[in-house]
Amino acid sequence: MLIRAIVLIIAMMSFFSPRSHAIEVGAAAPAVTAPDQDGKAVHFADVYARGITLVYFYPKAGTPGCTAQACSLRDAFATLHGENLQILGVSRDTPESQKKFQEKNRIPFVLIADADGKVAAAFGVPGFMGLPISSRQSFIIKNGKVVWESLHAKTAEHAAEVQAALDSLK
Repeated sequence: MLIRAIVLIIAMMSFFSPRSHAIEVGAAAPAVTAPDQDGKAVHFADVYARGITLVYFYPKAGTPGCTAQACSLRDAFATLHGENLQILGVSRDTPESQKKFQEKNRIPFVLIADADGKVAAAFGVPGFMGLPISSRQSFIIKNGKVVWESLHAKTAEHAAEVQAALDSLK
């Protein structure tokens, strides 16, 4: 019985590991393409070329934690954007769900519809228990490289976390 419990705990720890493959600080940022909330293709490399970019992953549009996270960034958008930060929010939702979420919460930045999970896979962001959702992680890209990551991004405090990261890059 004890051995079975230990095996189960080890299996769960590896299953809930915050990293599915090695995208680390210093790595080239994934140059993926995915639709935004309007169904328009967003080429991440083109976004990176315009300046520092936050790519943050959240599990599901409209859920309380994801709303708090997006609204944290929304409320600090003028300050963050004043630092020339571009923001791409990514979830496994459809463009229609992302659009509804964006409009309802007055989100001023692009939301990516990663319904097939290719963006999450490129960044090494794991799913959760086999469900089509991504774990909450964030990456800052500068000059085409990952310069900061949070494998356990916060919800309501996400903007402060990102601002602290930007300050540390100066």
